[in-house]
Amino acid sequence: QWCDILRPSTTTSNRGCAAIAEARSVLEHELETIRTGGTWKGERVITSKQGPHINVDGSRGDILNFCANNYLGLSSHPQVVEAGIEALKKYGAGLSSVRFICGTQDIHKDLEQKLAQFHEREDCILYASCFDANAGLFEVLLGPDDAVLSDELNHASIIDGIRLCRAKRFRYKHMDLNDLETQLKESQSSRLRLVVTDGVFSMDGDMAPLKGICDLAEQYGAMVFIDECHATGFMGPRGRGTDELLGVMDRVHIVNSTLGKALGGAAGGYTVGPKPLIDLLRQRSRPYLFSNSLPPPVVGCATRAVELLLTSNEIAQSVGDKTMRFRNKMTDAGFTISGSDHPICPVMLGDARLASLMADDMLKLGVYVIGFSYPVVPKGKARIRVQISAAHTDQDIDRAVDAFIQTGRKHGVVS
Repeated sequence: QWCDILRPSTTTSNRGCAAIAEARSVLEHELETIRTGGTWKGERVITSKQGPHINVDGSRGDILNFCANNYLGLSSHPQVVEAGIEALKKYGAGLSSVRFICGTQDIHKDLEQKLAQFHEREDCILYASCFDANAGLFEVLLGPDDAVLSDELNHASIIDGIRLCRAKRFRYKHMDLNDLETQLKESQSSRLRLVVTDGVFSMDGDMAPLKGICDLAEQYGAMVFIDECHATGFMGPRGRGTDELLGVMDRVHIVNSTLGKALGGAAGGYTVGPKPLIDLLRQRSRPYLFSNSLPPPVVGCATRAVELLLTSNEIAQSVGDKTMRFRNKMTDAGFTISGSDHPICPVMLGDARLASLMADDMLKLGVYVIGFSYPVVPKGKARIRVQISAAHTDQDIDRAVDAFIQTGRKHGVVS
């Protein structure tokens, strides 16, 4: 189309159009491969605010949402929304700057202080996302004389962040402490060593064996890093995360997490840890140095969310009871639910097409869930990932279970 509009009259222009045509052909072939492979990811359009009940374009009436990372229901919490509005009015829509030029407001420093307090660490640095926090950490902390030891199923952002650093890379089998010890022995000649793991693995809802990891790290003189995106705000007695839940808050050295899930759900990520590390990240972390500051409304929303959790653990505690209600009822109905006591409740189906069809049928029954298949999860491990929120009522959960039973019978998954 570009070539038709431009009507090239020179050899150089013709070559340019040929290059564009070739690129278009390559891209279309790749897209068709995704479609025929059954792994195409469509985007349903929501026409309401995020919450346990939503409106979906093309669907009638109230739809139950069971696939958001809105674990505490704070994305549309009145106090969180109001705090965002107040920050917008007082501080504007954005900073039009990175932090070190003219992009640091008092609210940014206040949020960083509150997050450090929440995690009981020395200091905190904000990023545009936790993907950026993971991209910005490893190349600053680790050099060619160091080693990083990473769980094989860590999040893509961790994998990408490790690729950017020059440290020697060791990958251990998923949550396998014996293999981790083997890698620690092999890397003993390194200057610094960092064991890297998700606190909770998002596809299965399983938790890293942090006590065993910390034991090994201390035995072999390594540091421990965890990504807490699917734990911050609701795991542990006070919602501090998996390190609190498993009793190792004082043994995990660096934590990365997000503001885009339980803590208001808008955007943003951060690193908490030793002050010298945070100071060095401010000087050298490329995603921090070359990305605009978090917008004031986002900062306002996140700050209020953290304040709510610092004041009370009531919201965090309510998620656990609702999670067990769903897991128990689904198991009693004959479904296989992966993971362990986490609001991520993968309904294991195996077949990719089955997961997609069941998710579509669930929407027709007024329940919004999404099927996950390869390459997001291993082949033969397709599932519908259900996520429980503190904002779901018992009636919401029971309605979702009933829809699963009806759909499961239709497709021969349960009797």
